[in-house]
Amino acid sequence: MVRRSARRRVIALVAVPCAAALVLSLGVAGPAAASPDGVGPVFVDGQAQIVPEFANSSSWIRQQLWVESEFDSDGDGKLDRMHVDVTRPGQTADGLKVPVVYETSPYYAGTASTQSQYFWNVRQELGEEPPARISPPEIAHRSTRTAVSTSEVNTWVPRGFAVVHSDSPGTGLSQGCPTVGGSNESLAPKAVIDWLNGRAKGYTSVDGDVEVSATSWATGKVGMTGTSYNGTLPLAAATTGVDGLEAIIPIAPNTSYYHYYRSNGLVRNPGGWVGEDIDYLFDYIHSGFPERRAYCIEQVRVNEMNRFQDRKNGDYNDFWAGRDYLHAVGGVKAATLMAHAFNDWNVMPEHSVRITEALKKQGTPVQMYFHQGGHGGAPPLDMRNRWFSRYLYGVDNGVEDDARAWVTRNETGPSQLTPYADYPNPAAKPVTMVLKPGGNTTGELTSLALPGTGVESLVDAGNTACNAGTLATTVSDQRLLYVSPELTAPVHISGSATVTLRMAASKAAANLSVALVRLPWTSASGCTSSTQGSTTSIITRGWADPQNRNSLTESEPLVPGEFVDVTVPLQPDDQVIPAGYRIGLMVFSTDREFTLQPAPGTVLDVDLAATALRLPVVGGPLAMPICATTDTRATVVIGGVNSGVANGSLAGNCTINDHILDGEQWSNHGQFVTHVNEVVDQLIAAGVLKPNQRGSIVSAAARSGVGK
Repeated sequence: MVRRSARRRVIALVAVPCAAALVLSLGVAGPAAASPDGVGPVFVDGQAQIVPEFANSSSWIRQQLWVESEFDSDGDGKLDRMHVDVTRPGQTADGLKVPVVYETSPYYAGTASTQSQYFWNVRQELGEEPPARISPPEIAHRSTRTAVSTSEVNTWVPRGFAVVHSDSPGTGLSQGCPTVGGSNESLAPKAVIDWLNGRAKGYTSVDGDVEVSATSWATGKVGMTGTSYNGTLPLAAATTGVDGLEAIIPIAPNTSYYHYYRSNGLVRNPGGWVGEDIDYLFDYIHSGFPERRAYCIEQVRVNEMNRFQDRKNGDYNDFWAGRDYLHAVGGVKAATLMAHAFNDWNVMPEHSVRITEALKKQGTPVQMYFHQGGHGGAPPLDMRNRWFSRYLYGVDNGVEDDARAWVTRNETGPSQLTPYADYPNPAAKPVTMVLKPGGNTTGELTSLALPGTGVESLVDAGNTACNAGTLATTVSDQRLLYVSPELTAPVHISGSATVTLRMAASKAAANLSVALVRLPWTSASGCTSSTQGSTTSIITRGWADPQNRNSLTESEPLVPGEFVDVTVPLQPDDQVIPAGYRIGLMVFSTDREFTLQPAPGTVLDVDLAATALRLPVVGGPLAMPICATTDTRATVVIGGVNSGVANGSLAGNCTINDHILDGEQWSNHGQFVTHVNEVVDQLIAAGVLKPNQRGSIVSAAARSGVGK
């Protein structure tokens, strides 16, 4: 990891006058007083170190308490109290004040059954009311719990932090109702942070009046972290703008429940959980006090979720908007280290990317860590340590000057954490790739040709569908597959690809699924999963409801046989595709692992001339090494006219001549000359040509007969 300075720095905060001056110079707000024996935190290279006295677990102080919130979500007429536990160094009893690492979760007290009969039955016709769902047995209430969790304790307490955990509303020993993204899930951790700063009340029991305070040992500086749902809640708390929440490290956070359970108007479950929806997640976490469960079920699951989640149309509405943190991100002040995986088909990478883009725009400190694995995966400890040391202890370690984005590169060699100026890679430019006929077997996908012509069709496999691996490896009328020539050099994709299709369907509603695949296929095929491995032959994928082509909030039924334009955004990615592989674009309808499964037989027609993939490639169009044959003439020759300019080499075995496309059937000469101008612009920007060579190439294009 890049360091601001190579010089080894050792800092100890001790209760002597020179230490007090050092504390102020590091920007710590308020005293970081040490215990009478002089024990305090130690920092090396900007990271909090394990201090033997802090690491002695027998001296740790453990507390259980309930923090009063500002809401009554279970309708009992009293403000809900959140169950909290604290683990802190023993020295905090003698005057040491420390910052807090805080994790909250709805999972700590147990979860409900995941047997398939408790999920929604996905075998239903599109646009029809779904069959009823049966809830799993209630979670047994654990009334004698004396702690919430021990996660994070062994990592941070020995380094001079306190660790705090809390049960989410309506789970464990926290009062209230679980709302799965409702406002009380943001306000509950806010209340705990307020308590740590002396602004909210804590009590020794869930219904008593004996108060307990944190201000004698807590500096008031708080950092939150967690993975998946536990990673969502730090962002939820940060959207409140609560003072004292200085830093968050969300790992694979769900930042919009619509994006988790829907895709562009299409009803879609998260990978590995066929038939899951938000009301099942309510059941899955509802472990709170038994006497308030009936109220919560009626008010939250029945009157809100089941009324407005809409498994019939999948449209975006006020219910979903209220559970989309992008709408509240303006309140985030906490420095954010966001972590996600590009092969996470559960909480997909768009969740983190959409939030970091908004945070960057509003100037919130943000850094991104990405890896190539599956769901979860925290940043390396030194990265997290630097983040919390900087923003909770005020250590001037220069983390704000580090690279903004870090991506684990392991596609072509040993795993290596690689810094980049930003994500997406600033050097990535869109490459338009077009389709050539033959998709029922294998059509061509290329950026070095004009679009193909004609209409090609697929037949939806519906409830008989297999998974993506089968479709990518078997000739079938159930999909259309278009494949690039073999790559003669690696291709670095960075950003979000989109596919625009001109399509028609034989029915008023149809699933639309798209996958970008790496061939030859090396993952499992057949009807096995394409979501469970940490790496797969799926590069990225996306889903859309053609009925929502113009609006997420209002469906427009298709007119059978009538063509419409639909854009499908694919999931963000940053991946290097090695030389020797091919990139394939696969279009299909029902996705066995993700979508509803209607009866088979719906026909989808795709107009090749108006369908294209826009792929973000580092280096742009000139970096695509997909020349099946190579034009190696010494000079750039256009339609038989020699420009006199040397025919330079580009990516892989491609040359300038390969990008001129003078062998294509252009509709007119002007269109061809415009294309040549665009190619020359790219060549000059890339430093392949000098500006004074422009005239020679454009003149040759103008004098040629191409397009006439």
